Amino acid sequence: MIIKKYPILEFDENKDAFINPVLVRKALVGIDKVPTMLIICFFKEVIDQLLLKKTIEPFLTLKGENNSYYYKYVEDEILIIHGMIGGPACGAILEEAIALGVEKVMFCGGAGSLTKEGTCGKYVIVNSAIRDEGMSYHYKAPSREIRADQRIVDIIRKYFDENNYDYVVGKTWTTDAFYRETTDKIALRKQEGAMIVEMEQAGLLAISQFRNVAYGAILYCGDDLSKAKWDGREWSSRTSIREELVQICCKLVKKI
Repeated sequence: MIIKKYPILEFDENKDAFINPVLVRKALVGIDKVPTMLIICFFKEVIDQLLLKKTIEPFLTLKGENNSYYYKYVEDEILIIHGMIGGPACGAILEEAIALGVEKVMFCGGAGSLTKEGTCGKYVIVNSAIRDEGMSYHYKAPSREIRADQRIVDIIRKYFDENNYDYVVGKTWTTDAFYRETTDKIALRKQEGAMIVEMEQAGLLAISQFRNVAYGAILYCGDDLSKAKWDGREWSSRTSIREELVQICCKLVKKI
């Protein structure tokens, strides 16, 4: 490791850390097989409905300051977990899932639209992320952007084309600071080609590449940051869209 002026630039490629995620395997006592497919879902009400309908059932709880609850589809070898906001929290979920045996991951969540005409009301397949956060720099050498696996992007795109979904493929701006998305920064990110803004994708892309697992992300643009004033667009109440997105990820996690 080479010492740099700023600590965030001091990437260490050594995969053996002082605390390693394999520690979570001790929770697998009594569990013979862990499904290799996972959906990280940011829509808790959808997970609650799936539980109510008995489409999924509790599978495993990783206990800690904030417990992680894994559920399994009753009729499929797929796990689903409620994602946590921010790169470090959601990144820990991904690290632990990989340590448990997960090999394929689909992410579904929301994002803010930086280009209303291009993204609002559409699914966005993430093909790259601007690394305006900290998590990714611990998993990949410093760079301004990180690209998704093009093979996986193409698989998702083909599925959307075959099923006539309204979508775009594009770049996201990943930031740690929700309340520091200033007007000038928004303008700069748009100039760089970012279509949406969120808080997890750069970090999750870096982790998936560092750990060599398949990872794809689909985001829905709920709120609008393209105007002078923020517009939430009642995103949290759009249940049918959220349910559809989870169903899409169930199909795609088998294909990636």
